[in-house]
Amino acid sequence: MPSPDNKIIFAGPVGAGKTTAIAAISDIEPVRTDAAASDMTLQRKGETTVALDYGLLQLDQDCKVHLYGTPGQERFDFMWEIVSRGGIGLVLLLDNTRPNPVKDLQFFLKAFQPLLRQAPLVIGISKTDLKREPDVESYALLLARFGMRPPVFEVDCRRREDVKQLVLALLYSLDPGLEA
Repeated sequence: MPSPDNKIIFAGPVGAGKTTAIAAISDIEPVRTDAAASDMTLQRKGETTVALDYGLLQLDQDCKVHLYGTPGQERFDFMWEIVSRGGIGLVLLLDNTRPNPVKDLQFFLKAFQPLLRQAPLVIGISKTDLKREPDVESYALLLARFGMRPPVFEVDCRRREDVKQLVLALLYSLDPGLEA
């Protein structure tokens, strides 16, 4: 059963939809630490997260989920460990339009390995409407080769229901009895 206060981490490469996902599901106005992009990120978007994003999801009167989004750029990787402390699970978002989203998957699995040793993982694949491959099954097969079987979903990070599906899958992996 989730405790009264829970912390879920959203991670992934620049442009995967972390900030957008948190904004879509948060019950409060999200806190954002965006700054103007000044490097190759500028090719993908005008602003980027430099510290973290924060939102809150109130499950019921006594139980809430704190949503923390990490910066996607590797140069801010020092924030990944800081933000991950106390996390009960990881939502890894991958942008299917990036040059090598499978490499991104491998990179972020390794980068968040300390958290994943103790917490479940859910993967959301964004922008599949723009680039169909790799598909969900391809990601699932690759993860199985790594000995991992996390839930993998196609998501539109702008849609509350899609992000809710990711969060619920993560909570169900923590406590399968929640479905009842």
